[in-house]
Amino acid sequence: MSTTRRGELVPVGGGDAIPLIADVMTLGRRESCDICLKFQNVSSVHAELAFKSGVWFLRDMGSTNGVKVNGERTQRRPLRPGDEIGIAGHNYVIHYEFAEGTAIDDVFAEEENVFGQSLLEKAGLAKPKKPGDRG
Repeated sequence: MSTTRRGELVPVGGGDAIPLIADVMTLGRRESCDICLKFQNVSSVHAELAFKSGVWFLRDMGSTNGVKVNGERTQRRPLRPGDEIGIAGHNYVIHYEFAEGTAIDDVFAEEENVFGQSLLEKAGLAKPKKPGDRG
């Protein structure tokens, strides 16, 4: 596990910034989470942040109240610096710099593919299909 600071989450409306110091960090109410959010409506293990190929990715871990990026509910999504992350209605802005040599266009091309997720998946009402599943 890396201990290099790879950015931070800043609570919207004020509060201490949360340093992002590992390549994979869990967010949730449980004490064992890397980022413990002590709010009643946050699931025990709510979401995961993963630093891959120079970009932070946010993934919902099957939470009850979901995750949002810039107000849009999502299951998994790459994050741009300055994106606003909503965890069960608690909002944070992610601050970081893309790693040198990051293929930004490739990473975000998948996000912008409007056919990449069904409307039910985008709304968080259906689990994403795994490769090879028949629909």
